[in-house]
Amino acid sequence: MDNSQFLKDKRSRSREAAPSYGAETEYVEARDFNWEERTKTAPTAPTARRSEPRRERPEAPRRERTAAEENIVYGLRPVIEAIETDKQIEKLYVKKGAEGQLMADLKDLCYRSRIRYQEVPVEKLNRLTRGNHQGVVAVIAPIAYVELEDILDRVPEDEQALIVVFDGVTDVRNFGAIARSAECAGAHGLICPLKNSAPVNGDAIRSSAGALTRIPVHRAGSIRNTLKTLAQAGMKIVAATEKADTLLFDADLTGPTVLVMGNEETGISKEVLKLCDCKAAIPMVGAIESLNVSAAAAVMLFETVRQRFCKE
Repeated sequence: MDNSQFLKDKRSRSREAAPSYGAETEYVEARDFNWEERTKTAPTAPTARRSEPRRERPEAPRRERTAAEENIVYGLRPVIEAIETDKQIEKLYVKKGAEGQLMADLKDLCYRSRIRYQEVPVEKLNRLTRGNHQGVVAVIAPIAYVELEDILDRVPEDEQALIVVFDGVTDVRNFGAIARSAECAGAHGLICPLKNSAPVNGDAIRSSAGALTRIPVHRAGSIRNTLKTLAQAGMKIVAATEKADTLLFDADLTGPTVLVMGNEETGISKEVLKLCDCKAAIPMVGAIESLNVSAAAAVMLFETVRQRFCKE
C-alpha cells in the first residue's frame, strides 16, 4: 500500500468514527434512589500500625571546614597573640568604626609590625566566621614568606636567576597554575604585591599542586621599587604583553631574568611597563588575541628553559 492509499483509508476511517453532531440526542431520565445512602459519611477505619520498626533519619553530614576557615584567627586577643608570635598575616580585617583599648593596642601593634589592615563592615566579618570575632578577623598565611634578598642568595652560582613577578594577578587558580609552571621550569622565586593580588591560601596551593610550598615567595609593598632593586642587581626585566614590538622567540632570556605577568583583564600596569627592559609578545595566529595569564606564563617560562638548555 502506497502512502496516498494509506492516507485515503485513514480519512475514511476518521469520518466513520467521528460523532454526528447534527443528529438529535435521545435524553433518558434516570433517578438515583440510593443517593442518600451513598452520601452518608463512612466511619473512619482505624489505621493499622506498622509492623516494621521506624527508620531513623540519617544524620546530616557535617560541613567540612574550608581552607580559608582553617587559617582564620578571630578575636582581639588571639589576633594580637598571633602577631606577637610572628605568625605571618595574609589579610587582616577590622570592623569599621571599632573602638576600645584593645582595638587601639591592635592597631598600634600593626603599625609597629608593618602589617596592613582593612576596615570593613561587620557583615564581611560575619561571613568569614560564625564565632565571636569582636570586630577583627585575621587570615594566617599557609606558607612562610621570604625576603627579596633570600631569593637572590638562594640562586646557585652555576645558574642564571629566574624570577616571576605578579602584577595584579587576582585569580587564585591562575596564581597557583603560574607557581606550578615556575617550579617546573626551575624558577628561583615568586614576587607578588601586598595589595591587589590573589591570596596564597589552600586553594592556591592545591592549584599549584604543592609548588607554593616548595618555591620561595616574597610579598612586596611596592612592585615598582622591587623591580628597580632587581634591575640594580643586574637582572633583565621582561614584560609579557601582546602590545610589544618584539616576539618572545627573539628576546634574549639566557641571562638573569625577571618575567612580569599582568592582570587577567588589564594586563601589566603602565607604571610597571615603563620599568621593563624588554616587552615580549607570544606569537598568535588564531582569532583570539591573547592567552590566559597562566598559559602565557607557561609559554614564557619554557621558552626561557629552551634558550638556556637547548643551545646549539
